[in-house]
Amino acid sequence: MNGNNRFRQIHRWLSVAFTAAVIVNIIAVLQEKSTVWGGFLALLPLCLLMLTGLYLFLLPYAARWRGRWE
Repeated sequence: MNGNNRFRQIHRWLSVAFTAAVIVNIIAVLQEKSTVWGGFLALLPLCLLMLTGLYLFLLPYAARWRGRWE
């Protein structure tokens, strides 16, 4: 598995973690047991998703800048 595929796999699993964190947050709000940690639970996977997503977004442009297609 090369580096680009590894980033894609990490990005997929981070999206699963983010979705699970959002569902946990919604359940906590519906049960009126909202805590501060519940609101911040989804921020870590969301930040990591943003970083991996930006990397994957820039891959084709970086290949053009380097003068080759991937």
